[in-house]
Amino acid sequence: MLEKPPNLFCKERLLPYFYHVTNAVFGVILLFLTLGVVIGAGKLFLGLSDLLLTGGLANSYHTLIADVLSLFILIELSRSLVEYFEQKRLRLVFIVDAAIVFVLREIMIKLFQEKMHTEEIYAFSALILALGVIRASSVVFSPSHALPKQAERSPGTA
Repeated sequence: MLEKPPNLFCKERLLPYFYHVTNAVFGVILLFLTLGVVIGAGKLFLGLSDLLLTGGLANSYHTLIADVLSLFILIELSRSLVEYFEQKRLRLVFIVDAAIVFVLREIMIKLFQEKMHTEEIYAFSALILALGVIRASSVVFSPSHALPKQAERSPGTA
């Protein structure tokens, strides 16, 4: 009988390379996000001197709030990547949390600058509602919620 030559592009051969490349890329992204959080926190603490030394507090607070919320976004994205390394899957909850924080950051900045129009308020409200529904759905229909229910069943029961 003739043996089939090995397929160079079979799943068993390429999948380990895919995981190595994916882990390397996500590792580099996580490294840069971590550096961004550390540098951002350092700049935030160094910027507190401006808050104390300047007479106009409104502009300083605006910058401080924007910087803190930007750090929250970086932290949420970092949590998402750490979860990928631990579970080998990206959890939608962390990504949607980062998106919600980003939208809230933009709303707070525009409201603080008094540059928000009625149409923008409606659009941002609809966006936050949609993100909230996506987040709630991702928690309710999460595969991790289904695992304990399956584990409770014994092999002989249906």
